[in-house]
Amino acid sequence: MKELLKSSNWISGLQWLFFIFTNIVVIPITIGAAFDLSPSKIVNLLQLSFIVTGLACIVQAFLGHKRAIMEGQSGLWWGVILTLSTTAAAQGMPLDVLGGSLTVGVLITSILTLLIGITGAGPHLAKLFKPAAMGVFMFLFGCQLIGIFLKGMLGIPFGTQTQGAQIDLGVSLLSIITVILIIIISVKAPPSLRRYGLLIGIIVGWAVYALVFNTPESVEQASSFRIELFPLGKPAWDMGIIVTTVLAGLLNASNTFGSLKGTESMYNIVTTKSEYRASFTITGIFTLIAGLFGLVPYSPYVSSIGFLNQTGIYKRMPFILGGFMFLVMGLIPPIGHFFSKLPLSIGSAALFVSYSLLLISSLNFFKQVEFNTLNAYRSAVPLFVGIIIMTLPASYFVSIPSVIRPFLSSGLLVGIILALILENLFDWDRYGTTAESKEEKKEDKVKIKSYSIETK
Repeated sequence: MKELLKSSNWISGLQWLFFIFTNIVVIPITIGAAFDLSPSKIVNLLQLSFIVTGLACIVQAFLGHKRAIMEGQSGLWWGVILTLSTTAAAQGMPLDVLGGSLTVGVLITSILTLLIGITGAGPHLAKLFKPAAMGVFMFLFGCQLIGIFLKGMLGIPFGTQTQGAQIDLGVSLLSIITVILIIIISVKAPPSLRRYGLLIGIIVGWAVYALVFNTPESVEQASSFRIELFPLGKPAWDMGIIVTTVLAGLLNASNTFGSLKGTESMYNIVTTKSEYRASFTITGIFTLIAGLFGLVPYSPYVSSIGFLNQTGIYKRMPFILGGFMFLVMGLIPPIGHFFSKLPLSIGSAALFVSYSLLLISSLNFFKQVEFNTLNAYRSAVPLFVGIIIMTLPASYFVSIPSVIRPFLSSGLLVGIILALILENLFDWDRYGTTAESKEEKKEDKVKIKSYSIETK
């Protein structure tokens, strides 16, 4: 009770509120735009996202891993869903079939995640995600999300509206200025102001956008919001989409491993089997909720590590208060209506800056690997193949069977799978070291022989 009454905890809780808000607010808006949902449905998704995310953070803090790690709508899931919506539009797949198949895939994934948590299989899966594989995951993850944000900054719409779309010069210029403003604040401002760089960038960019472009009211304000089952489409059975979705869900476990391992040094602990079990179980429950109500599925946020390092707010109470305030924001309809008007270009600009730091996470994993000319293939092949697939038009994949087309057209998923296979199929460290040591020994023998000849 004493911790609850401390003003310092409430102030720190506000910082958590800002962090959660900047990470979540754009996701339901972009998903709604990608699936051509009505403005009223987008408002409902936004408010429900606030409520479920706030509740997920609180439950994880009390019953899950019990650390100050944000539980939110997964960036990996978000990137895959937006990529599939673009690919489906190019290949003529109806959005209700895509949404319904995604729903089935998410529900299957929620059951698998629950089983991982209940059976305690998390630590065993963690062994597959070695540093080289995690480095590839972080880099490709960043490439995919940054590509999405950059398109949003340029005024290119999401989903089916991309056909014939062109760059909006005015919107692009304002987005670039917003990015520059956020970076300047993040680099030059005092530490007390630096942590609010994203929020300041969104407020300033949004205000200028409203003044310059004078966009009309897109939806009438509602007094309450309505919960709707399967807003993206009733359950459908496109096996390609379902298989791709389930694979994405299993790979999403890397977020749990990354966030828990990354905070061990901060809390001076080693993650136990029970903490893995509790974390996966709760993530599975909220993924099930997401599947039923059309939300992007959940996972712990690796980006929480950067927030904790920057602010030093390791205690659970401020995090719980921040989650509670975010939940309350979702329960008040005018707030959901207000934030639904956030321009996608401004939100994309803020997240462009935030997720650019995934490069650091990727490099930190790669630093744990001793690369040489013999074992560089372990990461070079997945990285190059994944990036190249990301640049290929969706029309190139029409000749591929529909069952595996959604998977093979996703550079992120193909790259991660290749990294996991290569990393766990070969003992690259031993092979590289052994081969290079042999070469060094040969060179030493040649040097010894030449030296012997010269002395003679």
